[in-house]
Amino acid sequence: MSLKPWKTLSSREAYKNKWLRLREDIAELPNGKQTLYGVIELGHCVGMLPFVDDEHVVLVRQFRYVFGEDNRWEMPTGGMEEGENPLAAAQRELMEEIHYRADSLTWINSFYSSKSVTDEVCHLYIARGLTPAELPPDDTEFLEIGVFPFAEVVEMVLRSEIRDVMTVTAVLIADRMRTR
Repeated sequence: MSLKPWKTLSSREAYKNKWLRLREDIAELPNGKQTLYGVIELGHCVGMLPFVDDEHVVLVRQFRYVFGEDNRWEMPTGGMEEGENPLAAAQRELMEEIHYRADSLTWINSFYSSKSVTDEVCHLYIARGLTPAELPPDDTEFLEIGVFPFAEVVEMVLRSEIRDVMTVTAVLIADRMRTR
């Protein structure tokens, strides 16, 4: 059985800032009925799990406004700039957030962060061979940087202490890769 696509009848921008665009569409469903559908356009982003050696990774912590908390560790992540490829974005984000560049970036996964309300595509990498290199952080980033044993980070994910989906996904894939 082949599913019939929805048809966009109209689209209007409801809100926009430098990080996202919210649009409101009128879509025709396969049964001929119409529905109002909100779409958040975020584009592509990258996340890197940086290993300083075989047993330790670098994580960052910052205040997350939406959840009003500053106690959760996560890997360096960030949005891709217009025309930027994922590898260049990954190197830039590493230099901005943890002040290192990677000799090796290994792609491990790309996924949709939410298949129903946003167009965001996340690209995940394992970063190795870190060497000091620094770019200024974004204006809204105030980060704490920490080095953790990878085994402890896996346990933090399993205890739901780390909740960022990009970090959870990368850690579980990296752990699986290590045990193969």
